[in-house]
Amino acid sequence: MAAGALPRPLLLCAPAFLLLAASCGAALDDPASLLRRAKDAEFMDWMVGVRRQIHENPELGYEEFATSELVRQELDAMGIPYRHPFAITGVVATVGTGGPPFVALRADMDALAMQESVEWEHKSKVPGKMHGCGHDAHVAMLLGSAKILREHRDELQGTVVLVFQPAEEGGGGAKKMIKDGAVENIEVMFGIHVLDTVPIGVLASRPGPVMAGCGFFEAVISGKGGHAALPHHTIDPILAASSVIASLQQLVSREADPLDSQVVTVGKFQGGGAYNVIPDSVIIGGTFRAFSRESFDRLKQRIEEVIVAQASVQRCSAVVDFLDNDMPFTPPVINNPELHDFFLKVGGEMVGPGDVRDKQPMMGAEDFSMYAEAVPRTYYYFVGMLNETRGPQAPHHNPYFTVNEDALPYGAAMQAALAARYLLERQKHVAAAKVEPRDEL
Repeated sequence: MAAGALPRPLLLCAPAFLLLAASCGAALDDPASLLRRAKDAEFMDWMVGVRRQIHENPELGYEEFATSELVRQELDAMGIPYRHPFAITGVVATVGTGGPPFVALRADMDALAMQESVEWEHKSKVPGKMHGCGHDAHVAMLLGSAKILREHRDELQGTVVLVFQPAEEGGGGAKKMIKDGAVENIEVMFGIHVLDTVPIGVLASRPGPVMAGCGFFEAVISGKGGHAALPHHTIDPILAASSVIASLQQLVSREADPLDSQVVTVGKFQGGGAYNVIPDSVIIGGTFRAFSRESFDRLKQRIEEVIVAQASVQRCSAVVDFLDNDMPFTPPVINNPELHDFFLKVGGEMVGPGDVRDKQPMMGAEDFSMYAEAVPRTYYYFVGMLNETRGPQAPHHNPYFTVNEDALPYGAAMQAALAARYLLERQKHVAAAKVEPRDEL
C-alpha cells in the first residue's frame, strides 16, 4: 500500500465544528482517557492477540518478513497508509494531516537466537528463536498507538510517523532505516521498552545518558598446536588467551575513572576439540560499553593493544576485529532534557506524578540512539511490567523471560499521548510566533 495523506475532514458549520473539536480535542489531549481506551477489553484483547501471534513466530534481524506482513495487515485494517520496505523488512506508516510538523514513534521487531524454556500455550514455534526482550510487545503497543491516533486522526495538528524497525539486536537496523530515509523531516522521536525491574503501571526514564554505547570485538590468537603431553613443542594459544582475558579486566578496574561507568566482557571462547591436543589457534570475543565517546574510543584502543601485547608475551600472534560491518558501534542513548520535562508532564497526567520515576542509567545498549544522528531531539523511556504477585520475573535475554501483557495499554497510550500532545503544543508555539507585534506609536 503506498503512503499518502489522509483525506481531510468535511467542513461543518462553525458552531457544530467548534463543539466537536472541543469535545474530541479534550479526549485526545487527556492522556488518562487514552489509557482508559487502551484498557478497554476489546482493545486489550486485540493487542494481546497481536503480541502472541508475533511471539509464536519469532524472526531474527532482517528476517522479520512475517512480522512485517502482520504489521501491514493491521495497518490496512485500520486504513493507515504506509511505505515498505525500509531496511528490508521495515515499515513506516503515517497518521494525521500528512504535513508538518512530524513526530515519530518507534518499535523494534526482531527476536533473539535462543531457545524458549517457558512452557505455555503461545510458546515459540521456531526452534532456537525467541522473543526474549519484549519486541513483540513493542510492536503490539505501537499498533495500539496507531489505533488510538487513527480514531482521532482529524484532531491531530500534524503527522505522527510510526516506525516499525528491524534488527535492533546488534544488526544496526536503525542505521539502515535512517539510510533508507525513514525519518526524514522528523522533529522529535520517542522510543519505548518494557522493563522487568519497573513495577506495572509505572513509567521511568531520565534526562541525559540512559543506556551505554556498545561495541563488539573478536580476536584470533594463533600459536602452534601439538600433543598436550609435549607442551614444550607447542606455542599454546589457550594459555595466551587466558592471559589476555585476565588483562582485559584490568582496563576498567585500573585504567578507568571509577565514576565513569565502563564494562569489558569476554563472552566467547572457542578453542580446541580434544582433551589431549593443544590447538593451533583460539577465538575470543566480547563486548565493551561506555557512556561517552571518549571513554569508548579509549577502551577500543586499549582492547586491541592488550590483546596483541599479551598474546606476544606468550609467543603468539593476534588479530583483532571490531566487527564494524556486521555489528556496528551503537552510541549511548542520550535523552533530550526538554523532552524529559515533557515526558514527566504527559506521563504524570496519565498515571499520576508518583508513578513517573527516575531510572538510573543502564549498561545495556539500544540502537535507538542512532536516530539522534538524523532527528534533532529524541527520547527513550521504559514501561514497567513487574508484578510480584505473578511470581518471579526472569530478566531480558533469558530463556524464561515473559511479558506481563498488562503493560501493553500503558505503552500504547503513552506513545499516542506523547505524539498528540507534542503536535498540539508545537502548533500553539507556531501560532504564537505568527502573531505580529503591534506598533503602539
